[in-house]
Amino acid sequence: MIIKAKTARQGGTASKLITTLGVEPQVATITLDRLLANGEIIDEVVVIYTESPAVLKALHSVSDEFAKSVYPGITLRTVPVVSASGPVEDFLSDDDLKSLLRTVYSEVRHARQAGGPVHFCISGGRKVMGIMGMVVAQLLFGHEDHLWHLVTEGWQPGSGRLLHLPPEENVRLVSVPVLRWNDASTLVQMVAEINDPAEVVAWYEKLNHATRQKRREEFIGRWLTKAERDVVRLICQGLDNATIAARLYKREQTVANQLRNVYAKMREWSGYKENISRNKLIAEFLPYFSWAEEQKKHELRRK
Repeated sequence: MIIKAKTARQGGTASKLITTLGVEPQVATITLDRLLANGEIIDEVVVIYTESPAVLKALHSVSDEFAKSVYPGITLRTVPVVSASGPVEDFLSDDDLKSLLRTVYSEVRHARQAGGPVHFCISGGRKVMGIMGMVVAQLLFGHEDHLWHLVTEGWQPGSGRLLHLPPEENVRLVSVPVLRWNDASTLVQMVAEINDPAEVVAWYEKLNHATRQKRREEFIGRWLTKAERDVVRLICQGLDNATIAARLYKREQTVANQLRNVYAKMREWSGYKENISRNKLIAEFLPYFSWAEEQKKHELRRK
């Protein structure tokens, strides 16, 4: 649903406000009031909501403010969270949460592509809406964009709802720190070109997996001697020191000494301050040896 004010605001760079909505409509209006009081020029407010009766009542209150032209020149756009089975009333399943992520991602991406700063208030609605807002902000935000938490002192849930607070009321927008991906311009450009957040997550996991495998390969190939590599490979096959010693025609004490050297190198390589255990060694490098074995099989099939 879209409600347009009667007159347009002029001058300056327009921003967009995105806010999640729960049963407290004043979260949206007070946030907007505070941004306007701080000199921001907002041309659109996007309200993301669920279809529960209480939230719809709050949404009606917000819509009334725009219908009465309280905010001339600012467009209100209301966006429901919709899953494959229909409008979402609450977040009770994986599908509901994925739908929320898609909705938030789509709206932030759309706002970013429109140009101008994006203001995103994550104080309204279920806590998971704020969590998803943080996730998307990390993926898409630039340095001019802001994630906000609204603080109104003295107000408690169930208190009388004032959609607009008088100047003497202590209300603050607290900036939430965001670790922005745009500090790595190539990464953020690739993310911004992907429409589906599920694809972003899959792409990131693939990238992260490839990076970890490369680091493991570096450790095995450059940090360890050939004798140490052989010991680690056999440990990852589940063999004990005595069996490894027999397999490599070494004394068991030699294997223990080489393993101790591997642990020391692994602590330095990983930055892990605690002692390295055999289980941790296996958990870290079993995936590498499994991957390396698959690569060998693949090469043999190609030949």
